[in-house]
Amino acid sequence: MSQIQSNLRRSAWADWWEGTRRTDIWWTLAWFDIVLRYRRSMLGPIWLTLSMGAMIGGMGPLYSSLFGTELSTFFPHLTLGIIFWSFFSSMVADSCNAFVGSANYLKQGYFPISLFVWRSMARNLIQFGHQIVLYVPVALWAGITLSWSALLFIPAFVLVLINAQALGLALGLVCTRFRDVTQIVTSVMQMLMFLTPVFWLPSSLPGRAKYILYNPFAQMLDLLRTPLMGGIAEAHSWWGIGAWTVGTVVASSLLFAKYRRRVVYWL
Repeated sequence: MSQIQSNLRRSAWADWWEGTRRTDIWWTLAWFDIVLRYRRSMLGPIWLTLSMGAMIGGMGPLYSSLFGTELSTFFPHLTLGIIFWSFFSSMVADSCNAFVGSANYLKQGYFPISLFVWRSMARNLIQFGHQIVLYVPVALWAGITLSWSALLFIPAFVLVLINAQALGLALGLVCTRFRDVTQIVTSVMQMLMFLTPVFWLPSSLPGRAKYILYNPFAQMLDLLRTPLMGGIAEAHSWWGIGAWTVGTVVASSLLFAKYRRRVVYWL
């Protein structure tokens, strides 16, 4: 009991670091989540690749015709758009249930709550790894040549992970206390999918609608997708995501420091 009490009196930083450094726990839990999801399946997680490939293969020629765009130009854009948006949306959805879905662990003993946000992130990273491989044959078919700018994908992806951790803590806390927020977040993500250039090209927007590209998901998608297509992301995307990251980390830190001890009582 004294150990539990001392753990509860830890600072927010110590609590976060304790959960972060236990990669052996959260990575194993994340892998077991994937294994259990495809239990008794012959192909296992390969279904993640096949189902995503079937959707991209079906939508590519159709949307290329609808928008009157050359398939070799549109197909890589659509492929990366769908893969990254799937990663974003699943990360946000899992963040809302990071603590609710881990209630059994949290109720039975002391665990740093950041551990379960890392578990959610690791699970989505495994899924992302099974899906991003689809871009390789698409890029080869489209004849995309990567340059030094492709290295900008690395800092962009680091920013995504920082935001995922911060949003995971914030949304996990809020959605554990107010369960209706999960439905609100789901509805907002569905709306943002159409306001983000996932299925359409930014160049097709009229001048008066360019403000849509300033939403954080559009900017994040620009930072990740453009380097992998041989280009350089817009400067406003770096500035926008930088400011968004600072705001998200600050808000998340304040919520985590104040309410992390109440999670077990809200479950």
